[in-house]
Amino acid sequence: MEQATSPRILVVRPDRIGDVVLSLPVLDALRHRWPGAYLAMMVRPYTRSVPDRNPCLDAVIEDDPEDGHRGLAGIIAQVRRLRAHRFDTALMLMPTMRHAWMLFLAGIPRRIGVGRTIYQALTFTRAISREGYVPLRHESDYCLDLARALDAREPGGRPLIEVVEKEKLEARKILERPEGMPVIGIHPGNGRNAPNWTAERYGALAKGLQERHGAKIVITGSAEEGHLADAIKSRLDGPVLSLAGRLSLDELIAVIGEMNLLVSSSTGPMHLAGALGIPTVSIFCPLPARSPQRWRPLGGRDLNLLPPEGQCPTCDRGPLCDLSGITVDMARDGVGQQLG
Repeated sequence: MEQATSPRILVVRPDRIGDVVLSLPVLDALRHRWPGAYLAMMVRPYTRSVPDRNPCLDAVIEDDPEDGHRGLAGIIAQVRRLRAHRFDTALMLMPTMRHAWMLFLAGIPRRIGVGRTIYQALTFTRAISREGYVPLRHESDYCLDLARALDAREPGGRPLIEVVEKEKLEARKILERPEGMPVIGIHPGNGRNAPNWTAERYGALAKGLQERHGAKIVITGSAEEGHLADAIKSRLDGPVLSLAGRLSLDELIAVIGEMNLLVSSSTGPMHLAGALGIPTVSIFCPLPARSPQRWRPLGGRDLNLLPPEGQCPTCDRGPLCDLSGITVDMARDGVGQQLG
């Protein structure tokens, strides 16, 4: 597709933290194709810290349909805001009726979205289908299909997330890293959006990692996940720090960037670690919609565990599957491999 010498492109991803992280290679591909382009990303307010740290972006635009941009008045205000940026192209990585109409009313001439929906047809949005892909591809590659539709086909190899030195120093103060002791993060929650271990299993793993590696265990999570952190801490005798409910997203990004490794299920902090170049050990469900083939972290330093017998006994419980087929010994060995 022909494009202006320096296009003005908006990338829309009003989704969760991990989904936003997996969209960042699109920005890299666009910047590599058009070094002088004006690039912006529209996200939910609570994920803003992720694109704020991407070196490819010129602007981050928040969309808050539940509060500041609620209802028709909020959409009209956002339309005016988008018009002021004079975008000529918009990529809608997560299809929503709200954004299809918003981009249409903003007068952005070139609009491309994922999937085929009635509201995309009504707004004359070009559709990129996700149907019929064999084998299953990674989510970031699906996202890159929209960049490829603009002839932005190769990434430039820029960092996906950058942390400034001041933030690194503050993160080191929070962690209180002992000399010569590895810091292993455990993020035991995931908002019940994917299969996950019980807190007791994470606790058993943490105890084994302290015994084998002399590690300091750092537990992260939301305030609502504090009980998971407490259950893990109760099993430990060695150094442990619970940061559940204590960190902003900015601080979480910086803290993960100072860890030696992060253990978790398929969740946002896992994707943050991958984008920061931190090794991960992650437990995954083998079913296609939840598999590491689709959702593994970026960065190439990941080790992803699957039940050796295929589906777990609780796979029929969907996101509430407890991944009982993945043993604590498997995870402990995986951590040893990654630290080695």
